[in-house]
Amino acid sequence: MKSVFVTVGTTSFDELIATARSPPALQALQSRGYQKLVLQVGRGSLPPPQPSSSSAVAVEVFRFKDSLAEELQSADLVISHAGAGSCLETLEKGKPLIVVINDKLMDNHQLELAKQLHRDGYVLYCNCSTLVETLQSMNLSALKPFPPGQPKKFASFLDKVFGLQ
Repeated sequence: MKSVFVTVGTTSFDELIATARSPPALQALQSRGYQKLVLQVGRGSLPPPQPSSSSAVAVEVFRFKDSLAEELQSADLVISHAGAGSCLETLEKGKPLIVVINDKLMDNHQLELAKQLHRDGYVLYCNCSTLVETLQSMNLSALKPFPPGQPKKFASFLDKVFGLQ
């Protein structure tokens, strides 16, 4: 069963959760052959259950788990907030990643990270208002694999993004 995992890490990003489970997003996922959507909502609001007949995509929701390794491993696509930890963990697992920018954050360093990862060919990125369009037009085969096991390279990459190098 083709699945999508949406994660917001330890924070809250209700707009991403609401957008990812909206009828247009579920339709876009279904048209791409996805049958399951797993939402990790963090400290955000737990969304109300949807009627099972509203989509052919099954939706599961949870707040936190000790580890997200199982969800990441079983996902065919990951949609994540732009936290460095979530992005790195997903990329190290070799999963296609769409990074969704939270436009409501002040001093949005996450945008810089997402743009650089996109420029380097590792991720797609968007904001909540363009997520459905990104799902409809995505070409995941164009993404490059992230170099494995190089935390120093990633630290150097972050230094470059934030102007520390």
